Amino acid sequence: MSKESTEFPISNFVSVRGAKENNLKNVDLIIPRGALVVFTGVSGSGKSSLAFGTLYAEAQRRYLESVSPYARRLFNQMAIPQVESIDGLPPAIALQQQRGAASTRSSVGSVTTLSNLIRMLYSRAGDYPHGQSIIYAESFSPNRPEGACPECHGLGVVYQVTEKSMVPDDSLSIREKAIAAWPTAWQGQNLREILMTLGYDVDIPWRDLPKKDREWILFTEEQPVVPVYSGLSAAQVRQAIERKMEPSYMGTFTGVKRYVMQTFANSQSQAMKKRVSKFMLSAACPVCHGKRLRAEPLSVKFAGMDIAEIYRLDIKGLHRIISSSLSTASKGSDQVRPEKVLVRQRIGDDLISRLNVLIDLGLGYLTLERSTPTLSPGELQRLRLGTQIHSNLFGVVYVLDEPSAGLHPADTQSLLRALDRLKAAGNSLFVVEHEVEIIRHADWIVDVGPGAGEKGGEILYSGPFDGLEKIERSVTKKYLFNAESKQRVDRKPTGWLKIKDVSRNNLKNVDADFPLGVLTSVTGISGSGKSSLISQVLVELVSEKLGQRVANEEVQEDNLLSTEKVQTTSGYIAEGMDQVRRLIPVDQKPIGRTPRSNLATYTGLFDHVRKLFAETKMARERKYDAGRFSFNVTKGRCANCEGEGFVMVELLFLPSVYAPCPVCKGTRYNEKTLEVTYHDKNIAQVLALNVDEAFVFFKSEPQINRALDVVRQVGLGYLRLGQPATELSGGEAQRIKLATELQRAQRGDTLYILDEPTTGLHPSDVENLLLQLNKLVDQGNTVIVIEHDMHVVASSDWVIDVGPGAGNEGGKIVVCGPAPSVAAEPVSETGKYLKAYLKKTSEHK
Repeated sequence: MSKESTEFPISNFVSVRGAKENNLKNVDLIIPRGALVVFTGVSGSGKSSLAFGTLYAEAQRRYLESVSPYARRLFNQMAIPQVESIDGLPPAIALQQQRGAASTRSSVGSVTTLSNLIRMLYSRAGDYPHGQSIIYAESFSPNRPEGACPECHGLGVVYQVTEKSMVPDDSLSIREKAIAAWPTAWQGQNLREILMTLGYDVDIPWRDLPKKDREWILFTEEQPVVPVYSGLSAAQVRQAIERKMEPSYMGTFTGVKRYVMQTFANSQSQAMKKRVSKFMLSAACPVCHGKRLRAEPLSVKFAGMDIAEIYRLDIKGLHRIISSSLSTASKGSDQVRPEKVLVRQRIGDDLISRLNVLIDLGLGYLTLERSTPTLSPGELQRLRLGTQIHSNLFGVVYVLDEPSAGLHPADTQSLLRALDRLKAAGNSLFVVEHEVEIIRHADWIVDVGPGAGEKGGEILYSGPFDGLEKIERSVTKKYLFNAESKQRVDRKPTGWLKIKDVSRNNLKNVDADFPLGVLTSVTGISGSGKSSLISQVLVELVSEKLGQRVANEEVQEDNLLSTEKVQTTSGYIAEGMDQVRRLIPVDQKPIGRTPRSNLATYTGLFDHVRKLFAETKMARERKYDAGRFSFNVTKGRCANCEGEGFVMVELLFLPSVYAPCPVCKGTRYNEKTLEVTYHDKNIAQVLALNVDEAFVFFKSEPQINRALDVVRQVGLGYLRLGQPATELSGGEAQRIKLATELQRAQRGDTLYILDEPTTGLHPSDVENLLLQLNKLVDQGNTVIVIEHDMHVVASSDWVIDVGPGAGNEGGKIVVCGPAPSVAAEPVSETGKYLKAYLKKTSEHK
């Protein structure tokens, strides 16, 4: 339903003049305060440049200018937005899409501050053992020395190395590298030669060595320094020692356990840490039994549970326990500590209020101890949104970046209620969004476009919802006022991939059948078990059968030994693998961790472009090869910034800032390299082109042109060829991976798995994406997508709905079949919204 036009007094407007950030074309704009304002437009049109790059950036800059230089250095340096003036702008808070914090010690409880309240509840209102004095709230935290279990330092697990973990194959000799935990290469050879000097037999199977010798080699803390004779046999070493020959060098021995532990604790190399972590076994701490705390805080109970047990409850379960405890407390009283009843009531009421908000946001399935690296960007943003709702701030602008990302339509309704609460409290909401239901709910629409990149950056419309229908140039309007009829080809499966008895997370003994040779959407509300079933179980089982390695996400240092590595406890493929030759999971993980990785390098385009430059007349005369045109190679890059394009500037009282390199002016290349041009553009100018511009520029180069066209077709025509990987969203990274796949010659029988590929996509880009996915299917492949977008679901050949609820209330296959049969299933949450969508589209045919 469209919202009625709302009248706003002119004094309550934010006025923007001359905004030129990124692709914005000197735009002027007025938008109301105290309203839900939604910024719409195709991907890359300039919405985020206006909402975040201009309005939020200016609000932050003004705030930072009001604090002292000393305090200012504690904040990240803010860029000054390119805008002439902004009037009437209140203080702003940004809730952006971002991955969870890197540390496993950051959790749902810490992000929402619920952990602080629960620790206070146990400290002030818990049931203590007789005679025990009160423990302060800090002592209930495993991240504080006064609370952490002294044995495991608050991790809940202890790590050990055993003979079996360090020597997996005891039939090998030491020379044959039986000690797998030792480094390969030279250092391992060095340690083996030291053992020969010390008189150990390195040529018999490990199991035949005396137990005393094996234990010394593995577990000694001694570090003898002995002469080493490189390249000699055991007999020659004995002779050399007897004759007191000059050794190659003096070597220091290190026991295997000592080497593993020291490398893990002290190495600067992430790869080295990762390697030795494989030889370390984790087990629940024998002192705290995995509860991470000292005995004293664990002895305090609330509702009959210690604090570690409370943290293991999901948010809904915690709500039930606290509510029940409050109703019991109100009926009785504590004669010994009457203040305990009052404290329990005060803290309990605050907890219930906060938990209600999170449950209403569809997050009731999360546990407080769930670590933030395991959360999706959408889950993390909603947790932060829930915290803001409870903060009761007034007169603030909240700037949100696609808060509906990863949300099922049922959860979108909860999100809208949360946004309405923030607005009712006297705040303004500036939301960048593609979700049609949120756009329809807005008080005011700002439509940016009409296209992306250079073809965008104009304000097509700014006003109440209904007025957008009259704007002919708007791409957004046709999806709001004329529901598009779906174009679904009725394809039949060529076979079935069947998995049986799957148990993982909330999935319990689930059987699932996936049709081959068609497009399947897997649906269900947030937390229902979709990703567990598809992105984890299905990917793992299929890759294992194919003998493929699935790339693991880059792990942060303190996650290497994380106890949260969830394993599939049961499940197997019953049939269908004879029709799957290859597996391609297309996920939203970054295409690179540094600015040196970009769209051109990832897709392989850059190799072809560099070859073109190397074939130019000037390059051939100067004997420049293709390597000369890489900013990662010394001969071609700027020596001052080493191809980074920017340099760090140290400021005395402020944080260091990054500025364009004064030598190469941010181009990354040295002068000689930039003198070479192809069609009047040097290599830096080519990298500065967006995909749409490059498509025209390289029209005479079929190989490059074809690759660029695929990138355009997945809705990324606005990205620059040299845009650093670090600036790309998860959805953009995923579509670059998809485009890279689409360029390859298709052999058929490939299984493609995509997790929410429509994230961050305008409805028009969703249509383009569907065209590409259908092209893959028509070439004899199978595509399975986890999806909330009803247009994609309705356009699929088969739908599998997981649920019916989230967490413990989900984890089952509710219904599967063609879209109309899923729409007719009354138990399915997805079915309700799919039914409404199909009805709407049939009316507009």
